[in-house]
Amino acid sequence: MLKAKLVKGTMALMLIGTLFSVPMMSVASAADASCANGYVGLTFDDGPNTSNTTKLLAALKQAGLRATMFNIGQNAQNSPSLVRDQADAGMWVGNHSYTHPDMTTLSSSQMSSEITRTQQAIQSITGTAPKLFRPPYGATNSTLKSIESQNALTEVLWSVDSQDWNGATTAQIVASANRLQNGDVLLMHDQYQTTLQAIPQIAQNLKSRSLCSGMISPTTGRAVAPDSSTSPPSAGTKVEVESMTKGGQYTGNISLPFNGVALYSNNDLVKYTQYFASGTHHFSLRGASSNSNMARVDLKIGGQAKGTFYFGGSNPAVYTLTNVSHGAGNQEIELVLTAENETWDAYIDYLEIN
Repeated sequence: MLKAKLVKGTMALMLIGTLFSVPMMSVASAADASCANGYVGLTFDDGPNTSNTTKLLAALKQAGLRATMFNIGQNAQNSPSLVRDQADAGMWVGNHSYTHPDMTTLSSSQMSSEITRTQQAIQSITGTAPKLFRPPYGATNSTLKSIESQNALTEVLWSVDSQDWNGATTAQIVASANRLQNGDVLLMHDQYQTTLQAIPQIAQNLKSRSLCSGMISPTTGRAVAPDSSTSPPSAGTKVEVESMTKGGQYTGNISLPFNGVALYSNNDLVKYTQYFASGTHHFSLRGASSNSNMARVDLKIGGQAKGTFYFGGSNPAVYTLTNVSHGAGNQEIELVLTAENETWDAYIDYLEIN
């Protein structure tokens, strides 16, 4: 048994040595080049609202921007489909209190109610509780900060105020965005046409300055590069397995029959964390067996087995598990070799989510 496994390990090293000598430019590298001067946080308060949120999301998507939407809890409760639309569009959803009061005028119990009701409303809609809180009017104090901490929330104010709430014109809003530097956060609101009209120009300005729209770090409250766990799968989202975390005793990269990963022994695996706004998707895995025997790779999401991919031969093929139900929010995805009996190995290339 050990000898057979050592032979497999040696073969894996040989395959790794045959990787192409000319590296291909990855998507991440290309994105990093266009974001050479860093990331800024675009934020929109007071949504969702039935008159403007859909238009706002369309404008952001068309401009290639992502933003943090600080939602009022009662608005979210009244328009849950718009909150789901925000998440599905790749936006981050934050807590902006339940009724939009000046929090510093409230008792500690009232503060707690404003925050927890919004947390519960948004979590019930998206499957994930917000990590960020923006106090209405930016009004805060030590009592509020303590309650935020109890709810695992990071308080987020802003570096630049667009003044859209104060009657700023589209040109003035664009000029405000022009002042953003790496890590800065811009305050805007969901409901103003002037803000909506500013989005294409904001996008162009950021691009011309090699800045990108990023997420707001729950650690620092400043804008940073988005991570994979906050990127919702869109149509045809493809994840190369060699970019995933490897586990098990013999798992290793290969270059034949494709650039991918070989799973050689029971419980060899690859895994990564994916954010899901909704709870049903199709999962397609491209792979092959090392020979004519049937290779078996289990899909696990959140630690639960969701189905099995079978590869019946050495020619690469794509097999799909349809309508897989799973948890929303951040979920760990694992591809695990099972039922191995030393007659075959599984070679896997990429996972596609629809």
